Amino acid sequence: MPLEAIVFDLDGVLIDSEPVWEEVRRGYVASRGGRWLPDTQQRLMGMSTVEWARYIAADLVDGVTAEEVAYAVIDEMSQRYAAGPPLLPGAEDAVRRLAAFRPLGLASSSPPALIDLVLGHLRVDALFRATLSTEEVDAGKPAPDGYLAVAAQLGVPPGDCVAVEDSSNGLRSAHAAGMTVIAVPREAHPPSDDALALAAHVAKDLDELTPALLTAL
Repeated sequence: MPLEAIVFDLDGVLIDSEPVWEEVRRGYVASRGGRWLPDTQQRLMGMSTVEWARYIAADLVDGVTAEEVAYAVIDEMSQRYAAGPPLLPGAEDAVRRLAAFRPLGLASSSPPALIDLVLGHLRVDALFRATLSTEEVDAGKPAPDGYLAVAAQLGVPPGDCVAVEDSSNGLRSAHAAGMTVIAVPREAHPPSDDALALAAHVAKDLDELTPALLTAL
């Protein structure tokens, strides 16, 4: 396949944010006397803001609206990131290395404000030709909407893109969009075996992401 673009996920790929999201959302639920279920974090990973806020308001906490949930959680996340988001080792180098090789896009479940904050802190915002939050499409991951929209913004067929993902829902989303997928799993939230099987390559860290590897795929 001709490789024309590379599309990154954000949470769990460039920043170690899933533990922060879990702590903040779990704390919100607990502070309002709600119930955090054993599969809640896995279910939330990849959901858009509208989807996870609606899920928390409908299934975990009584007497709140989805809008109230989203506002409170995103405000707390912004405060956590203000001192610097939890960047993963090799994140900035990987982005700069691959931006010099092919155009970059980003498809994230985070809201636009957090995407901008993180990329600005990394000083790589200008290196992404297209960035998209799943707030801007009809359905979050595992639906392919976000990846398809980024490919369209880049002007590249999805089948000519490589996506870099970490979570089950993210892997399913990129694969459903027709992209070749590289998995960079996080030990704290490993993807399921069936989702991992969708990846063309499983990398142990971001240092493995080189033009040579992507060309070989």
